[in-house]
Amino acid sequence: MTLVTTTAARVGDLVEVVGHRVGDSPRNGEILEVLGEPTHPHFNVRWEDGHVSVLFAGSDIVISRPNAET
Repeated sequence: MTLVTTTAARVGDLVEVVGHRVGDSPRNGEILEVLGEPTHPHFNVRWEDGHVSVLFAGSDIVISRPNAET
């Protein structure tokens, strides 16, 4: 798995939102669509529970690519 920046994120990349409080579980999902401008992207994400929502990237997310493709 390769970590990527929000501006380099693309469809199929994985998202993890870390918990904000001790004991909070991270949320994991897959990017379905990249929205917005290249300098301020946001994403349509399918979460592991099947829910789909728009995610605006913040400092609490990690985006990774499932394989080493560039």
